[in-house]
Amino acid sequence: MKIDRFYKITETSTAEFKNSVDFCVGTGRMGLALQKEYQDQLELVQRYIGFEHIRGHGLFHDDMAIYQENRENFFDPGSPVHREYNFTYLDLVTDAYKRLGIKPFLELGFMPKKLAKGDNKVFYWQGHTSPPKDYELWKDLIKAALNHLLDRYGEEVLTYPVEVWNEPNLPGFWENADMQEYFKLFDESFEAVKEVSPEFKVGGPAICGVNDPLWIRSFLEHCREKNIAPDFITRHHYTTEQPKRCGHYVYQELMDPEEGFENLKSTRDIVDEFPEFRGLPIHITEFNTSYSPDNPIHDTNQNAAFLAHQLSRLGDVNESYSYWTFGDIFEENGVPFAPFYGGFGLVANGCIPKPTFWTFAFYKDIKGCPCVLKTDECVVVKTKTGYRGIIWNSGRTRKGNLLDIKISMPMSGSICVVTKTVDEKTCNPLKIWHDLGEPISLKPADKELLRASAYPFIETERIEAKGEAEIEFEVEEFGVKYFDITPAPIKSDRGFDYNKAVNRGVE
Repeated sequence: MKIDRFYKITETSTAEFKNSVDFCVGTGRMGLALQKEYQDQLELVQRYIGFEHIRGHGLFHDDMAIYQENRENFFDPGSPVHREYNFTYLDLVTDAYKRLGIKPFLELGFMPKKLAKGDNKVFYWQGHTSPPKDYELWKDLIKAALNHLLDRYGEEVLTYPVEVWNEPNLPGFWENADMQEYFKLFDESFEAVKEVSPEFKVGGPAICGVNDPLWIRSFLEHCREKNIAPDFITRHHYTTEQPKRCGHYVYQELMDPEEGFENLKSTRDIVDEFPEFRGLPIHITEFNTSYSPDNPIHDTNQNAAFLAHQLSRLGDVNESYSYWTFGDIFEENGVPFAPFYGGFGLVANGCIPKPTFWTFAFYKDIKGCPCVLKTDECVVVKTKTGYRGIIWNSGRTRKGNLLDIKISMPMSGSICVVTKTVDEKTCNPLKIWHDLGEPISLKPADKELLRASAYPFIETERIEAKGEAEIEFEVEEFGVKYFDITPAPIKSDRGFDYNKAVNRGVE
């Protein structure tokens, strides 16, 4: 079925649109940043998108080796224990981030094994998620890490947002999902951070999907009672139903996006019920379609189109929204078996951009320009000389629809229309991999072919406009199309004639 739309932009057209696409992106645990493939993927992401912050788990996980309890004599269990801090890997990771132009969004967690009160763990990499056995030792750890970062990197560190823990409303991430114990953790952590410098911005409770309204309201009531003023609120946002397991993978149906937007609005409404917290920034510190790190939807064009719609509206009631994650070096369920395994990342292993990568790159390209049109299928902004926009044809299920949009814009003279198309026909590395036989281990030639197939299809057209340019765009199902319309008067070199060059022998 063909769906037709027509929109007319005038000189006075305006639309509400907040574009925070590049504020933050997620990562697997911080220790993975020591791998070359991780850094190569992040470098690719930064080249095309350029995120400001990066957030992940595991700052205090044992593979970062920050918290140490060492006996003076290893062979004598009765010898004195020395508590020490080791920042070798923290420096290597932060140096790598700095080289790539990105700053941490610090998540305080998980618990070092020797500091954990219990044995609650999560993930293949055994992240300890129990409260600390001694809150003073936990506070000392936070202060030592922040003071070290300040000493090494200077006042820039004060611009690192600090989030206390991750998803404490889920028992895997916080022992027994104990709300009151989390509030104690928040209080003590907040105090420790502010003791280092009151200029740090600190927030929580980083909840996800279970009793969200109760947790948000209870958290704010607790802060009111304790006279604590969080600098921001954090929560997560995923848009799929319950998963069904099949081998190494899960499959989930997409939710109605309006349900997700209503859920986000409910958080905004709850925060604004409290006069002292009204207007407090809300950061979505994780979002994606599926919350499973092994769902093939993440590798598809459907994901790219669905997220294009999400990005047009996530800024309506939120300060920022951090895609989970930038790359597929990720080990929550173990080391992946295949290059396309349904990982969260914008980039598949082998530095192969997925279709959703380009959705983010397109939104970055329209950042900073005033919006003149926003609908459920497109966003258009005005540049200094013309217009840019993104059009998507999204859906929860396959229906075979073709979207045909015509947009009228006030322009005159010779103009150039540049389009970049990402759809199942033109930019679909998952299909190429499938057609190759779904090789588990990619040969160099396979990687080269997949990378070449993973870039948008570019077309251009010249138009003569007389006060108004009416441009027609066709977008395939699950497709995303970017356009840039600019004046393009011919400025030929002496003697060059394009028509003679391409039409030789034609009378």
